[in-house]
Amino acid sequence: MQYTQLRDLTVSKIGLGCMGMSHLFTGKDQPDEVHIATIHRALDLGVTFFDTAEIYGPLKNEVLVGKALAGHRDEVVIATKFGMMTGEGAERKSGFDSTPKNIRYAVEASLTRLNTDYIDLYYQHRVDKNVPIEDVVGTLSELVTEGKIRHIGLSEAGMTTIRRANAVHPITALQSEYSLWSRDPEDGTLDLLAELGIGFVPYSPLSRGMLGGKIRSLDIFDEDDWRLSNPRFLPGNFEQNLEILQELESIAAELSATPAQVALAWLLAKRPDYVPIPGTVRISHLEEDLAAVDLVLTADQVAQLDRISQPVGHHHNEEQTAMLDRG
Repeated sequence: MQYTQLRDLTVSKIGLGCMGMSHLFTGKDQPDEVHIATIHRALDLGVTFFDTAEIYGPLKNEVLVGKALAGHRDEVVIATKFGMMTGEGAERKSGFDSTPKNIRYAVEASLTRLNTDYIDLYYQHRVDKNVPIEDVVGTLSELVTEGKIRHIGLSEAGMTTIRRANAVHPITALQSEYSLWSRDPEDGTLDLLAELGIGFVPYSPLSRGMLGGKIRSLDIFDEDDWRLSNPRFLPGNFEQNLEILQELESIAAELSATPAQVALAWLLAKRPDYVPIPGTVRISHLEEDLAAVDLVLTADQVAQLDRISQPVGHHHNEEQTAMLDRG
């Protein structure tokens, strides 16, 4: 494994997204022991950056991550998120809420579930249009001072929000969807991050598994796997996207690599402070993904990948798109 910086936070160049172990994807109902084994294998291979959120499960994923990382706390960077749940105790439910009161409730609950005294990187999961970002980051800054969190992050925030947030307290990282097939941050957001010294954590770097090249049929998904409602996986779109995928597979064959490794290497070649967090529940996929750190692309190969055809269908459904901040 190799390591890099998100501002002044040292992390492995590839992290592990843990959401799918408890939330939305096929495999979420497997025993904890299966997922703990995957997380432990990631530790063995040098991964130090693990991503979760209170909404994943809900609540279950933080417990799983905390259990898996017990005894390794000083070796790892734990990132979690708030802002998509509201209420307290048994009444806590899904809902946008980045009020100072809810942030303080959320951080204490996450600390308990993760079985830790501090959170390394604490993201606002989605921008709450009802709470000024200055109030959100002001509260997070207080939590930094109190030692409950160490770094502040944003997720799917627009450029205006990022500037306003960073003026209150340095933002360590932005987490947004970005991959060969999801290029929204190229709207100027990536340039802004470079200007402000903010690191970037691309989630879904393999386009929800499509760029891994192993999904060949919709029949492999559980009936409640949320990808079945994603526009790119709808019948008709899915078949066309399999055909487009052949471009990446052809490039990967030339490099004696897998499509997943090429897709991740493309991200790693962009800037040293881009840290993708592919998610998987399988150790074999984990090992494949992490090998991407050793795949060095030339400038010409990166440019060729930049021109790869884009898929049919948006990368979010309408409900999820409405949650994005594009200001």
